[in-house]
Amino acid sequence: MAKFYKIWLIFDPRRVFVAQGVFLFLLAAMIHLVLLSTGAEGYNWFELAAEKRAG
Repeated sequence: MAKFYKIWLIFDPRRVFVAQGVFLFLLAAMIHLVLLSTGAEGYNWFELAAEKRAG
């Protein structure tokens, strides 16, 4: 574990962090779209908001 810093000699930190950010954004978007597409109660917050607004 003491020599873990050497991983940055192989990988460029800027590219790693940009790739990680893109991956996490796409993962979050996918999770949100899956939850919105499910018909399960309590997961589609657009329908819940519409029901509250309608009365």
